[in-house]
Amino acid sequence: MTTKRCYYETLDVARSADDGTIKSSFRKLAMKFHPDTNKEKDAEVRFKEINEAYQVLCDANKRAAYDRFGHAAFEGGRGGAGFDSGFASSMSDIFEEFFGDVMGRGNNRNAAQRGADLRYNLEITLEEAFSGKTAEIQIPVASLCDECEGSGAKAGTAPVPCPTCQGRGRVRATQGFFTMEHTCPTCHGAGAVIQDPCKKCHGAGRNTKNRKLKPEIPPGVEDGTRIRLAGEGEAGFRGGPQGDLYIFLSIKPHKLFHRQGADLYCRVPVSFTKAALGAAIEVPTIEGERTEIQMPAGTQTGEQLRVKAKGMPVLRSKRRGDLYVQIMVETPRNLNAKQRELLEQFSETEKDNTHPESSGFFARMREFFEKPV
Repeated sequence: MTTKRCYYETLDVARSADDGTIKSSFRKLAMKFHPDTNKEKDAEVRFKEINEAYQVLCDANKRAAYDRFGHAAFEGGRGGAGFDSGFASSMSDIFEEFFGDVMGRGNNRNAAQRGADLRYNLEITLEEAFSGKTAEIQIPVASLCDECEGSGAKAGTAPVPCPTCQGRGRVRATQGFFTMEHTCPTCHGAGAVIQDPCKKCHGAGRNTKNRKLKPEIPPGVEDGTRIRLAGEGEAGFRGGPQGDLYIFLSIKPHKLFHRQGADLYCRVPVSFTKAALGAAIEVPTIEGERTEIQMPAGTQTGEQLRVKAKGMPVLRSKRRGDLYVQIMVETPRNLNAKQRELLEQFSETEKDNTHPESSGFFARMREFFEKPV
C-alpha cells in the first residue's frame, strides 16, 4: 500500500496557510510540473498530486474534513479530487496570467471599436491669441467609405460568417489537458469574411479624405493649450464611434512683447537724459495702439513701469493681465564737440549724491582693500 504525501507538504505550505498562499503556491508548482513543459519522467505524477492536493485545500469544507480525518476523509470516492471543472477553472487563471485569452475568457474582439484620436499642431500669433480667431485647417482623416458605408463589402453584398470559426471570431485547440482559445487566423477576430470587397476602399471599410475644419480659438489661449474637437478623429471599426481631434497650439515669438501668463513685458530704450530728468514716453500695446506713461526722474536700467489691464486676457474670463515696461537706459554714442563739452562740464559738477550707487560701491571697495591683514 502506497502512503500518500500530506497535502500541505505537496503544495509546500504550512497548515496555517491562508487561501491566497495556497493558491499562489499551487500556481507556481503547476506551472513547474506541467507535463507539456516539464519532460522529466515523474512530472506528470507530481502534477496530478499537486492538483489533487489543491482540489481539497482550496475548498473550505474539504479542507476542514482533511484537517480532521486526513486522507481517510476521502476514501471510497467520497469527495476525491481529480481533473474536474474546478481544476480547469484554476488552471485557466494561471494560463490567463501568462498567455491571456484562456478558456474563452478574453476580450470580445467582435465588438465595435472606437476610432483613433488625432493630433494637429497649429501655430498662431500673439495678436491672434489676444483676440481669438476662427482658424481654417485641413487634415487627412480615415473616414467611413461612402461606397460600402463601412462594411468593406461591395455595394449590394455583405460579409459572410467565417467558415473557420463559424462566426465566433475565435477557434479552439486542445493542448494536453486544456482547451485553448485564440483569435481566428482567417477573419482575425471579426467573425466574418468579405468575399467581394468594395473597390473603393479595397475591403477596409475606410479611406483617407482631407477634411476641412474651422475650430474656434478663444481669446487668452497660451502656448501648449489643447483644444478638443469631439468626433472629429478617425472613423471607428464595425460601427464604433469616431475618435476625437486634439489641436495643440503654439504661439510665435513676438518682436516687441514677451509673455508670462497673462502679463506682457516690453523692453523700451530711453536716453540717459530722459531717464535722469524724467519724461513722458509712448509705449506700444498688444491691441496695436500706443499709450503714454510717465517715467520718473532718476529711472535706472531694469526698472519696470506697470500699465494696468494692458496685458493678455485670461482664458474664459473677463480679466486681463498687465503690461510691464522694462526701462533700458541707453548710453549716448557718436558725440559731437558741443555734446562732449556739455558732458564734461556736467562731470565736473557731479557729487556723490548724484550717483549714489556708484559712490556706495567704490566706498565699499576701498574698505575691502584697506582692511588690515
